[in-house]
Amino acid sequence: LSFYCPCLPYLPCLPYLPCLPFPFPLSLIMTSISFQYQATKPFKTLLNLYKKELGNLGLSLFFYVIKHSPEWIRPIIIANIIDIISNPSQHRLGELWFNAVFLGISVVQNIPTHYLHIQYMSRATRRMQTDLRQALAARLQELSIGFFYRTSTGVIQAKLFKDIEAIHLLTNQIWQLLPSTFLTIVIAISVTAIRAPGFLIFYLPTIPIAAILIKNLKEPLKNRNQILRTQFEHLSVYLIEMVKLIQVTRAHGAEETELNKTTNKLNELETAAKRVDEINAITNSLSWVTLRLFSSLCLVSSAFFAYRGYFGITVGTVVLLTGYFEAITQSTVQILIVLPQISKGFDAIHSVGEILECPDLEPNEGKIMVEEVKGDFYFDKVSFGYQDSLQLSLEDFSLDVNSGETIAIVGPSGAGKSTLMNLIIGFLRPTSGSIFLDGRNFEDLDLRTYRRFLAVVSQETILFQGTVRDNILYGIDCSEQRLKQVLEDAHVTEFVEKLPQGLNSFIGENGIKLSGGQRQRLAIARALVRDPRLLVLDEPTASLDSASEKFIQAGLDRLLSHRTTFVVAHRLSTIRQADRIVVLDRGKIAEIGNYQELLAQKGLLSELHYLQHN
Repeated sequence: LSFYCPCLPYLPCLPYLPCLPFPFPLSLIMTSISFQYQATKPFKTLLNLYKKELGNLGLSLFFYVIKHSPEWIRPIIIANIIDIISNPSQHRLGELWFNAVFLGISVVQNIPTHYLHIQYMSRATRRMQTDLRQALAARLQELSIGFFYRTSTGVIQAKLFKDIEAIHLLTNQIWQLLPSTFLTIVIAISVTAIRAPGFLIFYLPTIPIAAILIKNLKEPLKNRNQILRTQFEHLSVYLIEMVKLIQVTRAHGAEETELNKTTNKLNELETAAKRVDEINAITNSLSWVTLRLFSSLCLVSSAFFAYRGYFGITVGTVVLLTGYFEAITQSTVQILIVLPQISKGFDAIHSVGEILECPDLEPNEGKIMVEEVKGDFYFDKVSFGYQDSLQLSLEDFSLDVNSGETIAIVGPSGAGKSTLMNLIIGFLRPTSGSIFLDGRNFEDLDLRTYRRFLAVVSQETILFQGTVRDNILYGIDCSEQRLKQVLEDAHVTEFVEKLPQGLNSFIGENGIKLSGGQRQRLAIARALVRDPRLLVLDEPTASLDSASEKFIQAGLDRLLSHRTTFVVAHRLSTIRQADRIVVLDRGKIAEIGNYQELLAQKGLLSELHYLQHN
């Protein structure tokens, strides 16, 4: 799952659209799936997923019935042939050839009908997968940031790929297995009722026995599949984290510790998988033995009646009855065999519903769309406290910011700087108080459209696996002349010209082929090319050396011009030119003023200045 946001340091895995050049209502790309989705009613939901594809499913089923017909025709043909050769005086040779040709045609037709069956089934299932993944992606765009704090990338990845594949497999099983099973049972009973109605008594116990087995095994299968899915999600989360931490692991010589943790996780998954395999084994063996005993009883009984000449049963009838009973038992056994996969498919529908039915949405629907931003902010006694936290992260924050002003936010760790930045971006909503943009309350605005005028440059630059050009122009188009000017302003030209393919050079996952300073300059170029009205800078030079900081600072000077800017900084050298500096301490404003004024006050900023220069 590679939803890397170029502007968002706080949550790299969030699908995020901050810089689109026009209003982009996500509801336009949401299919009707999410509104019909009911995880508590999985079969109804499965039908809703294919509401637009019922025609293709119907054609697929039609050709499936035709291509599967030899399984129902063959017992009759074989019985006819045996009766012909066992009583040649009562039959003509032409009857033998007729049955043989008919059997051959019924078998050969499987080639075109099977192809057509798969073709129409594929059209329906592949479209369902695309629509469902599109609905999931769109829903992820609408969920609040809190959802992503609680849900790991590995879990989301499992739902997007593994669970949807399970639903695809469920469709194939239901649309192929169940129709053939029911038709087999109906045809077998109908032919038997005509040829030897007394033998229906052997068929009657089969379905009740199967129903009892299914009923008793359904709940254990469901529970163990849910446990297995949960273990798989946990392992997926852990493996993603393990790969990300390989450099840290190797640097600290912790390979053995990490391998032991991996082994424990794998053993937990193995145990859960074994429990599923065990109940599958019990299901398969119990059903096979039970139904085979009835099949044997049918064979011996029909053979006895034919031997004695009872009920007019011939040798061919014995073969017919045995063949159809075998078909019924095989169909029943097949249902019991795929029952775990069907259970897994319905569990996957419930899993996907955890996203599509999640009520934790960012409240933007019906709000005022932001068409223009001047950049005036007013914070009116804003407070914010995280859930389950006894202390407010930001308390009674009041500030009036004029358009084009640069506001620096400083303070010790835990002072509330990141919380304030998230409130400005709109990822968090105030617990109390209000934020106003150009005189309009944030609560009344569609913040998705507000973010079109916003850009974020962070300490941890987020890049994706593409070219330099792709990363700079993410979500926007511009002329080559404009792009060239942006590259010069951000001091990107200096190193891009040295790359093998220039702007079209691939930079690797998260820009691994570039230095830290080069990645940061790309982030500045990406912000510059959008010409945002609002800027949020989160420690843009904190981890850079002096030479790189010089380039970055020059690019930032260009970026800050005529824009309302909020800068979070520990390195005070980057905020000397700020119009005002807000010093936070334990969520409250401790000082406000320009750099020289705050130094003269001998307060908290003065202490920070002293610590950095001594």
